[in-house]
Amino acid sequence: MSAVNPLQQTTAADFDRRNLDWYFDKLVQVLVFIAGISAIIFVIGIFTFITVEGFGFLLEDFTFSEFFFSEFWDPSDEDAPEYGILALAAGTAAVTGLAMIVAIPFSLGAAIYIGEFATGKTREYLKILVELLAAIPSVVWGFIGLSIMNPLIIELFDVPVGLNVLNAGIILGLMAAPIMTSIAEDALKAVPDRYREAAEALGATRWQVIFKTVLPAAKNGLLGAVLMGRGFGETMAVLMATGHAVNIPAACSIRCAP
Repeated sequence: MSAVNPLQQTTAADFDRRNLDWYFDKLVQVLVFIAGISAIIFVIGIFTFITVEGFGFLLEDFTFSEFFFSEFWDPSDEDAPEYGILALAAGTAAVTGLAMIVAIPFSLGAAIYIGEFATGKTREYLKILVELLAAIPSVVWGFIGLSIMNPLIIELFDVPVGLNVLNAGIILGLMAAPIMTSIAEDALKAVPDRYREAAEALGATRWQVIFKTVLPAAKNGLLGAVLMGRGFGETMAVLMATGHAVNIPAACSIRCAP
């Protein structure tokens, strides 16, 4: 009776394991491919569905002057539906503009302090706090505008309703500030230290280094921080803070909701 060669046993086991690893790699590749293709298919499907559903409106009910210059939006009216986005666009522009006025000074100031002045644990704690603020859901900010800002605006400005442009602008600005701060701080840290060292070697003060060297060098990143904030495209918090009123905001007035 001949003995089994241990070398042959080891070789067979290694061969089986390599085959198993090969099949496992192929399975993972197929799953990743299916996941990637399905994401593309879903996006194309959503775009196709929206296009098909809205194509009838473009051919039958669309009127250029009414759509862009009418302030009445009532598509659910069975007798005479109206499709005017003027009030919606004006309200969005007013809320977004006010939000940027609120968010940009706070976010840039916080980013400059965190990136250029704070050190050690103070910087780490502030960065963690900013990230936590950025993670607050939109509905929470909307609830703050509905339950806190609403009665505060009513009391301060003696208005019947506090759900207006001012409320939505402040809430949206506070929402956008943490994300803008995080991106702006990354842009400031991306500026090479040799820029700061060269400016200090020429006798520039700390603020001169920041305003004349660091900020101009990081202007593209800072512009990206402003444009990538949550102010553009936010819906839930704005609807809750404005009462979902479709009106053209009155100039210099907080009595008119968007």
